[in-house]
Amino acid sequence: MTPLASWRPALARALHLNRALANARYFQLATVRADGRPANRTVVFRGFRLDTNQLMIISDRRAQKIAQLQQSPWAEICWYFPKTREQFRLSGRLSRIDQGNAELQHSDYCDFCQVWEKLSASAREQFYWPPPGQPHHESESPLAPPTDQEQPAENFTLLLFDPIEVDHLDLRSHPHVRHRYGCEAGQWSVEKLNP
Repeated sequence: MTPLASWRPALARALHLNRALANARYFQLATVRADGRPANRTVVFRGFRLDTNQLMIISDRRAQKIAQLQQSPWAEICWYFPKTREQFRLSGRLSRIDQGNAELQHSDYCDFCQVWEKLSASAREQFYWPPPGQPHHESESPLAPPTDQEQPAENFTLLLFDPIEVDHLDLRSHPHVRHRYGCEAGQWSVEKLNP
């Protein structure tokens, strides 16, 4: 088990103080396209994986970010908290857990199922729609979700973001305060930077 990172308390505090703002649960996730260009989108934070520093995100297995992840696991998160005026930029690698994983560990499958169970019915339904990002045809209608949605949909994917560098910028004070956290060989260090 990796020790919890030294940046976690600052992020936990920002999440707590911004909890009344619905948009505080959303952050931008950038991946790398096959041609090397960045691809950015807004995703929902689904919590931390228990006893780890990994952030959980969900996706449709047919989404472009999954294909990009297969080309390059590198990604970056940018998360701004308006109430506390803090920005967190997290760099790291993405991995995925879905029903297509040939060697799914028991703990992975448990996390995968628990995240699915926490989704609302409308959030679950999107995994039965036609493939995301493809041309829309008026004759095409979403597949009807099964009445029993206890088992995760075939297209449901749990993404795990494993940070190796975190840049925390606090804009409340003047001058601003900035720290960079880095992980090397499983050990986190922190350095104060000019804002």
